[in-house]
Amino acid sequence: MDKLTMPESITRILIADDHKVTREALRTLLENRAFTVTTAATGDEALEVLTGFDPPQLAIMDWEMPGATGLEVCRTVRRLNADSYIYLIVVTARNGEEDIAKAMAAGADDFIRKPCGMSELLARVRNGQRTLALQRNLAGRIAELEEGAERMRQLKRLLPICMYCKKIRDDSDYWQEIEVYLREQTGTDFSHGICPTCMASQLADLDARKSGRA
Repeated sequence: MDKLTMPESITRILIADDHKVTREALRTLLENRAFTVTTAATGDEALEVLTGFDPPQLAIMDWEMPGATGLEVCRTVRRLNADSYIYLIVVTARNGEEDIAKAMAAGADDFIRKPCGMSELLARVRNGQRTLALQRNLAGRIAELEEGAERMRQLKRLLPICMYCKKIRDDSDYWQEIEVYLREQTGTDFSHGICPTCMASQLADLDARKSGRA
């Protein structure tokens, strides 16, 4: 089967399942597709990984585990981990519609019923990759917009400008041409022209100089 590839795709996954055979089978499946896999045999171990430093970006968890259940892990991760989003997949033999609702309400992103084929599981992982990639892109776009808004707020403040040459003093106490300053702050490029008032003034000066020479 082809290796999962996506731009800046996730490569680290947590597998949390108290059944060793299942845990190791999933580890082999994902490691063969270039993922770095961390495993946990209990819900408490899963929590330690997911709420620790630099956690995996995706977790596949059994619902019923010793210690914290998969749903309890989901709730805790959503409550404590605000720095980076973790895509949570809950796997269970439960098949009631209310079980899906409970898992989603606890913070799970996806729900897989046992027995689960490997092709389906890989498809769910791909879906998690796409979701996380979209979230990263959205976060980057929001950061760009916030940066642009901050630049506009700076431009709305009182700017020190030289009364003679019209240069602007920036935050580093460096004097810049107004065109250079605005280009750096807003990305705006300028084209130069002449307004009607200045055009009339320049023409009048030109006529006066011509008359003087005559």
